[in-house]
Amino acid sequence: MAGLLDTVRSLIAPLTRTRAFRAVGPVLLPPLERAVAWCSGGRLQVSALLVPSLVLHSTGARTGRQRDTYLMYTPDGPGRAIVAGSAFAQDRHPAWTYNLLAHPEASISVHGRRIPVRATLVSDDERDAVWAQIERQWPGYRQYERTSGRVVRLFRLERLPRT
Repeated sequence: MAGLLDTVRSLIAPLTRTRAFRAVGPVLLPPLERAVAWCSGGRLQVSALLVPSLVLHSTGARTGRQRDTYLMYTPDGPGRAIVAGSAFAQDRHPAWTYNLLAHPEASISVHGRRIPVRATLVSDDERDAVWAQIERQWPGYRQYERTSGRVVRLFRLERLPRT
């Protein structure tokens, strides 16, 4: 099954880096993700058909209101995940990255299960290794950074102890 998934990813990944996908993806995918999550009670995500996916529950940097964002993630050992603020290669950082910078304690939902996490910005000296880790899962993903003209923010999410 893993071999089939890798083959499908390698065929679809180049399409996600096209100009057309970068124009349509930000418009169509978020409402589609919300609809599927609503219908499944939060247990399914469209993006999870190809890659590990989560819902990030963060606090708005300016508003203080809870914000939910559907993201791909890369597993990073027990209780840890990496998320990238690629924003479909747009020229500005996505809002959720500002939220994590202002309020690093957040939570994630994976398969409908909510987990408290702390977000840490990946340091400059770790970036290449982390990008290599991400690209093992989704080939060519760093191209979003090159296309956007900005340094994509990478965050490590680490599970907080239960209180």
